[in-house]
Amino acid sequence: MKKILSCARRAIEDYNMISDGDKIAVGVSGGKDSLILLNMFYHLKMFYPKKFDFMGITLDLGYSESDYSPVAEMCAQKGIEYKVVKTNIKQVVFDIRSESNPCSLCARLRSGAINSAAKENGCNKVALGHHNEDVIETFFLSLFYEGRINCFSPVTHLDRKDIYLIRPLIYTPESIIRGAAKRLNMPVCKNPCPADGYTKRQEMKEFVNEKDRLDHHFKDRIFNAIKTSGMEGWILPDKKQR
Repeated sequence: MKKILSCARRAIEDYNMISDGDKIAVGVSGGKDSLILLNMFYHLKMFYPKKFDFMGITLDLGYSESDYSPVAEMCAQKGIEYKVVKTNIKQVVFDIRSESNPCSLCARLRSGAINSAAKENGCNKVALGHHNEDVIETFFLSLFYEGRINCFSPVTHLDRKDIYLIRPLIYTPESIIRGAAKRLNMPVCKNPCPADGYTKRQEMKEFVNEKDRLDHHFKDRIFNAIKTSGMEGWILPDKKQR
């Protein structure tokens, strides 16, 4: 976890992601990224100078085959507060709305549900497991499919909920996360979504990986361009309390 902690701490400090007294809800889908994020907070809390609490929250989307008991067991062993929140998101997206392109609606519903669950559990921040390549892929998705220069921010304030979204893994390459998840034997849950692997994001992941295969500094240059572009949310803030 040493490399992941180093990358995450740098992102946290660059963008003032944590303040004394925070209670952070870590969104835990059961995938490798969210499980590593949860473990990162477990280790970070042991030595980070700012005192904070955190918990894991999983949204049960309503798939019959979902089983989060291995995640709950891991959290119990580490003394991490953990809750599974049942939702009907799968039913809304695939049965009621029958979306042909379900990702956008699903993302909006999941976002609303995790933010509400965080507030109900006394959290003022939600941590999401977007890693370095997620930033790059989102940038290209916006460019190619929306015709605009845009990407999610390291920190986002949601006025209506009065809650902050933070993304501590934005400096962390996916390969390091994948290796750590395997080495630490993380209880990774299979994604039950029928659209998994057939999305525009998967298409963009393959595009970015192919470009980086041909030019090993491609990802680094794109990420640096995003970070220094002046895009909203990416300008390094003054070191003020949030």
